[in-house]
Amino acid sequence: MRALSISLLAIFSVSVAAYAQPSVAAGGVLNGASFATGQPVAPGSLISIFGTNLASTSSAATSVPLSTSLGGVSVTFNNIAAPLNYVSSGQINAQLPFELTGSSTAQVVVTNNGSASAPQSLQVATIAPGIFALTGGQAVAYGNTDYQFAAPAGSISGLTTHPAKILDPQTLVILATGLGPVNPPIADGVGDPTTIHNTTTNPVVTVGNVQAQVVFSGILPGFPGVYQINIIIQAGTPTGNAVPLQIQMGGITTTNSTTIAVSN
Repeated sequence: MRALSISLLAIFSVSVAAYAQPSVAAGGVLNGASFATGQPVAPGSLISIFGTNLASTSSAATSVPLSTSLGGVSVTFNNIAAPLNYVSSGQINAQLPFELTGSSTAQVVVTNNGSASAPQSLQVATIAPGIFALTGGQAVAYGNTDYQFAAPAGSISGLTTHPAKILDPQTLVILATGLGPVNPPIADGVGDPTTIHNTTTNPVVTVGNVQAQVVFSGILPGFPGVYQINIIIQAGTPTGNAVPLQIQMGGITTTNSTTIAVSN
């Protein structure tokens, strides 16, 4: 009977965990690239939601368009369903619906297997940029023709890397999120590899506090919520293995400490 009791206890524990009410942490909806706290998030951007019991198991999307249901989980902002690309007990990665453009606040609700969280408030801004980065602050920035990261040679295991070149006409690609509306508009969760969707506002990009030339700013084809900025690094930009990279847009400057390697 002791073994049977242990088995029943284990089943009961799993069942309780599976249907426990999810809870979104206060201030727990963050820019999915910068994870900056105390800042608003922008419609169309990738966001990360932190909390407890958000999902009963970990699941990741495998195709686009992204679904608004994943692993028995759904998320709404002001009752608008959000496309999901990853869910787990403590974190959900989703795209904030473009329909929230113009709103200053929103209420997020996470539903896990029919159990809904209490609404949690968040701040919304039309534009709220964040740069994707690897561990250590290395920006996700790469050459537009060779696709090699702008990092010191040999600094990323398994990848060929080299510093970005000043005045390289092939441009450097920076991956970011939160850059706001695009023209023509694009639907939530959709990756469109056939149409160029430019941001309606041009970002200001600085490398080592020197303004770069922005050649393109828009949605990265095939990746909902991910934006691409192409720049040419200007003369006078400092060189080195960890030159600060920032985006200023919509009155907000990226606060995560992202860097790239730069050489002449």
